[in-house]
Amino acid sequence: MEVKIGVQHAPREIVLECSDRPDDVEAAVSKALQSEDRLLTLADERGRRILVPVDRLAYIEIGPQAERRVGFGAM
Repeated sequence: MEVKIGVQHAPREIVLECSDRPDDVEAAVSKALQSEDRLLTLADERGRRILVPVDRLAYIEIGPQAERRVGFGAM
């Protein structure tokens, strides 16, 4: 699944491919918003961890995995 994170005062959004279910990502965001450290932590499919302070979050978009096309289209 693809997760896009908009960060305030940043020109680009953070995009990661995640193997978690959408409900799990939503729960992680809710937990981060209520926690004392106020830090959202997510891991992508390659094992990298993304850490974002929740006070800088603009939006989070949770959607299906983007289909990657390879090769040339039909003419």
